[in-house]
Amino acid sequence: MTAGAGRGESARFAAAHTLPALVRGFVSVRPRAVRGHVGPGRPRWSAATLRALRERHGGAPVLVRGLTGTVLLILDPQDIRQFYAEPVGTPARPAAGTGGCAHTGLPDGRRSVDDSVLAAGLTVHPSCGAFLSVLADEARRLTAGGSLELARVRHCVARAARRIVLGDAAAEDAELGRRLGRFHDRAGARIAAYADLAEPHTLVGRARRHAEPFRGPAGPDRAGPDPVGQVRQWLAAFDLVPGVLLRTLLLLGAHPAEQDAVAAEARAAGWPQGSAPGALPRLRACVRESLRLYPAVPDLIRITRAETEWRGVRHPAGTCVVLPVLFHQRDPEHVPAAHVFVPGRWASREADLDVRMAPFSHAGGRCPGEQLGLLVTAALCAEVLRGHRVGPVRPLLDPLGPLPAGLDPQGIRLRLTRR
Repeated sequence: MTAGAGRGESARFAAAHTLPALVRGFVSVRPRAVRGHVGPGRPRWSAATLRALRERHGGAPVLVRGLTGTVLLILDPQDIRQFYAEPVGTPARPAAGTGGCAHTGLPDGRRSVDDSVLAAGLTVHPSCGAFLSVLADEARRLTAGGSLELARVRHCVARAARRIVLGDAAAEDAELGRRLGRFHDRAGARIAAYADLAEPHTLVGRARRHAEPFRGPAGPDRAGPDPVGQVRQWLAAFDLVPGVLLRTLLLLGAHPAEQDAVAAEARAAGWPQGSAPGALPRLRACVRESLRLYPAVPDLIRITRAETEWRGVRHPAGTCVVLPVLFHQRDPEHVPAAHVFVPGRWASREADLDVRMAPFSHAGGRCPGEQLGLLVTAALCAEVLRGHRVGPVRPLLDPLGPLPAGLDPQGIRLRLTRR
């Protein structure tokens, strides 16, 4: 018999989990209008709701009616591996308001190009040297004042993203991001112009080697490649970096011993005895731990393509299966020190394979830009920490007590002092 949530449980799930997810997707459009609905207690309230469902139904997947329809919730770690075994393709989509990996839903040909361009699986991207040069150049804007807030970080990252994706000629084109969503054809002409000028190390330059993907008919309703869509996806992925960067620096500001250790790693990078430029293993572990505590995508979804069985119960094709990643990554019943910043947990290879931890998903849905994202975020952290000490202005975190359930990057302000 299928475990199903009652009306009261479904209502609590919709109020505590689905509605905040929808609101998060609206924050960037109307931040002031929704600020009161995404307070720091909401993720914890959601976790309590999910824990209650798990206890009542013995950990079995539960059918719950949310605001967007009925979903099958994965609440126990023993079912997570089966979730990732479900194929990822066109039917899969991210949860409402959460965004998602640009790789999901791409045709096989585009997926292979994406893997090659982003150098999926390589710790150090083939264009690492050129990218680090861009990031070092743009990071001067981060440390130009005595404080660091979201607006400054967004400006820096957006410039770096345009240079990494499209080349130096696009650095000043702040309007391009707005055109990508509203004026597909005009944006396509501009992207084609940048593609002609793009340096070989850029993502567009690397993509040119694959059957001229930035030529020919393109568009959402036409056959052929879609360069605007591809560039939009790459640039959109960079939109996640400012929040991750600010949270990571805030956590390091609250843990001065770890901050000193990663600053030393940043200074030693590139020396004969140090790590290779861009590798920064300790800093990358801090970024991963930040994403464990505050994932960029709190929920993952699979839409089953065939009838599937979960703990002896069969569900029809087209079932929407939801994995609440944030809940599992901070589940104190299964994750040691679940609410504490412990970057050392990522020191072993086994931690990266632990399906309970999914900063970049797993299996066929694993983000091909994982290593590039880590490289960019860790390199920007390194540029800040080489010459500056970071301290929090707001919020103030207790390094010994449980960390808050949510950290809105719009509310983070950091103090920078010369080392």
